[in-house]
Amino acid sequence: MIRPVVLCLGDTRFAQEALQQLELIAECVTLPEDTTREKFFTLLNDPTSKLSKVSIITRTAGSIKQTGRFDKELAEKLPDNVVAICHNGAGYDQIDVRYFNDRHIQVSNTPHIVSNATADNHVFLLLGALRNFSCGSRNLLEGKWPQTGESAGTPYGHDPEGKTVGILGLGSIGRAIVKRLKPFGFKEFIYHNRRKLSSDLENGCRYVSFDELLTQSDIISINVPLNQNTRHLLDSNAFEKMKQGVVIVNTARGAIIDEVALICALKSGKVRSAGLDVFEFEPHVSKELMDMKQVLVLPHMGTHCVETTQKMEEHVFRNVESVIKTGKVISIVPEICEEEWFKNLA
Repeated sequence: MIRPVVLCLGDTRFAQEALQQLELIAECVTLPEDTTREKFFTLLNDPTSKLSKVSIITRTAGSIKQTGRFDKELAEKLPDNVVAICHNGAGYDQIDVRYFNDRHIQVSNTPHIVSNATADNHVFLLLGALRNFSCGSRNLLEGKWPQTGESAGTPYGHDPEGKTVGILGLGSIGRAIVKRLKPFGFKEFIYHNRRKLSSDLENGCRYVSFDELLTQSDIISINVPLNQNTRHLLDSNAFEKMKQGVVIVNTARGAIIDEVALICALKSGKVRSAGLDVFEFEPHVSKELMDMKQVLVLPHMGTHCVETTQKMEEHVFRNVESVIKTGKVISIVPEICEEEWFKNLA
């Protein structure tokens, strides 16, 4: 029996056992670390190369260094035998899904698996921004305590009680965040999605319009995917509508916020503080933003833990196995799930 060829882009850090199981039914190949996008394209179309025979591709966000974005050009370069791309991550903004949909190539991600770890990270940033922990930590590390006075001269923070949290995107991550925040005593949770959810999914959160979320929230929690509709969703006009002294927390994607507008809002005090795990041009981060003591920052650590990373990697390999055995991935992305060609797959 000829085993299908699977191209594994990016490292497997913790799911080696799952990879070994996959290798029993598939021939898994990788790219040399020094592979460029141009070289990748050449190998894909070289009949003597294993890459020309690839039927399934797995990828990590870090593999973009070798292949570049999975865009229209890359979609057109893939050989006809490619049937699925299995992405390691809940967010898949590095993939322009429409071009793979046009070629009837399945795209899968790892939804839900990331929810708990990302929510934990989000709550840390939210509470830290609310209490001015970044400023206190920086002042301490700079040796400003005790000479600068109580708490190293850090401005007083705020308690959760009486505050309204606006959840922008009440999906699985948003709901996990609300679950973790409820015991802290916040006054109310409001949310905005493209459409109102059922009461069981709302879990006590109140649905509002986008503008109502901006004007009513003391804290805005960002949990929407990055796409053409959400890029710069929080721009200068959005900041103008917010409460004076609002707190912004983003663990989704950096480009959902216009970073220039955010810096202006932080300077003016419209935004009192922010907790950020993602940045518009990461890994390059504005020095002006980094130097603001009222901004608590992390280098995209939402799922940077052993257990969650392993589960994500294992899910990617389960998607591959499912394609080999059934013709379909387990977790197709929303843009493709209702397409007739996908529904008609064996």
